[in-house]
Amino acid sequence: MERDRGGDTVGHGGGDDADVCVVGAGPVGLTLAIGLRRLGLGVRIVDRAPETKREARALVLWARAREALDALGVGALLDAHGAELGAVTVHARGRALGELTTGWARSAFARPLNIEQHVIERLLAGELARLGTRVEWNTEVTDVKAHEDRAEFTLRHGDGGIETGSAPWIVGCEGTRSVVRDRLGIAFEGRRRTGLQVVQGNALPTWPLEEEPGRGHIFLAPRRALLVFPLPDGGYRFFCFRDDPDPALGAPPTLDELRDLVAETARMPGLRLAPAPSRWLNRARFSDRVAARLRSGRALLAGDAAHAWAPVGGHGMNVGVLGAHNLAWKLAAVHRGEAGEALLDTYDAEQRLMALRYIREMRFNFMELPLPPLAHRAFTATVPAALARSGFRRRLDLRLSDLRRHHRDSPLSVRVPGPGRGSGARAGDRMPDALVVPAETGPEGAGEAVRLHRLLGYGTWTLVVHAGRADAVTLGALRAACAAVPVRVRPLAVTPADGRAAAALGDPGELRLVRPDGYVGLVAPLGRVDRLRAYLTGPAAGSRAAGRA
Repeated sequence: MERDRGGDTVGHGGGDDADVCVVGAGPVGLTLAIGLRRLGLGVRIVDRAPETKREARALVLWARAREALDALGVGALLDAHGAELGAVTVHARGRALGELTTGWARSAFARPLNIEQHVIERLLAGELARLGTRVEWNTEVTDVKAHEDRAEFTLRHGDGGIETGSAPWIVGCEGTRSVVRDRLGIAFEGRRRTGLQVVQGNALPTWPLEEEPGRGHIFLAPRRALLVFPLPDGGYRFFCFRDDPDPALGAPPTLDELRDLVAETARMPGLRLAPAPSRWLNRARFSDRVAARLRSGRALLAGDAAHAWAPVGGHGMNVGVLGAHNLAWKLAAVHRGEAGEALLDTYDAEQRLMALRYIREMRFNFMELPLPPLAHRAFTATVPAALARSGFRRRLDLRLSDLRRHHRDSPLSVRVPGPGRGSGARAGDRMPDALVVPAETGPEGAGEAVRLHRLLGYGTWTLVVHAGRADAVTLGALRAACAAVPVRVRPLAVTPADGRAAAALGDPGELRLVRPDGYVGLVAPLGRVDRLRAYLTGPAAGSRAAGRA
């Protein structure tokens, strides 16, 4: 790779040791880079922004994204700098209508974690540096060309120098104005969301509400929905979805404007706001868009470069993180020769479908969308009765957690029918984090119940079977099938620790082959070793010809 300090391109180097060039050092790019480094790939990560100018921006990590980040070894690090959200009181017309509660899921990370984006970026960048890769700030990608065996790119450095180089793979994670996506000629399909303005800021309120750790608030009013969540370092994030009476207004709000908006929406005329320790004020409008494809040969897209929508529900960063978690293991397997490039096409299919589902569902999130007066009155009239039902609170919490998001329509999701009941997680579902006792002695000790997710590995597939039904002959045949393929598979025999775990693990007469990212790939009868072998040499190995095994 060569660079001319005078600003002229002087050549096309290709001798770098980086296997992947990641463009963009936001949460998605950093998550991807950490995943790739954990799997042994060399990574170069560049970002056009200076490190000192990162904004607060996104706030919440939901349960499934927390699980994904923990699988990459950064869960405890993030937890130490965040604050879990336990309950949210819903208000309208100056009174409380009820509360939403979190933590219903069977997960070590059942509650959402409030942690601001700039803190996430700082922590992930530090972890990546510990793994031997530092972010190259003030470095902008200006051109990209994808070839059959490599991707070439041009970089402009902060001092004006131009550098050209190449890597086997390049991934654009640089946001909605992605240069990678633009240079690849990939359309960013969708449209601008009209009539919606988002005004937000961090502030310390003086108001009649008692401060309670882990409690947030939602205030509903005609043409407004105000979300208020506690910040880990003090104060609250005020996040208001409102109508857009002046679309030409683009400047960030003042603290006084935010105060007036909050006071009117929450019906608190005496409200006062002071700057929070983490200062931020922002006004934004959004488009709902998804890239026409997320892969063009040796170049891929992730995060906001791949999909973006209005932050209704607060899942944009989370979906991007889950996409990076989905992509890293697949890219590593293909690069190492353990799978064909068709495996990367499953990332495209799965991630685009997830984004399209979010965009569709968020259009009906009436708890956060600003409603006209009649619709507001009708909706808020139903809220007290709904929030009084524990079943409703549980369903809403599980939906927000993303734990029930699935890839059932993916080419990687295969079910082989058998004589059993077919209960438990389906092919494409997240493997439940059931409490189990592993048959073999491990670091947790013999006979001790542990969460199943602690036994899964991001670098391998895991073949989960019921220890009580897998006799020595069957287990030996399954192990032989796993050992005979390039795909890395670890057989794991477990016993459910309780009735809930037994229900979660499903029919004891079935095996479940769990992907490195924690989703079930194959469900088949224990005795169908031939179907396991066909799957491991077909879909799991990125073989188009094998289809659905």
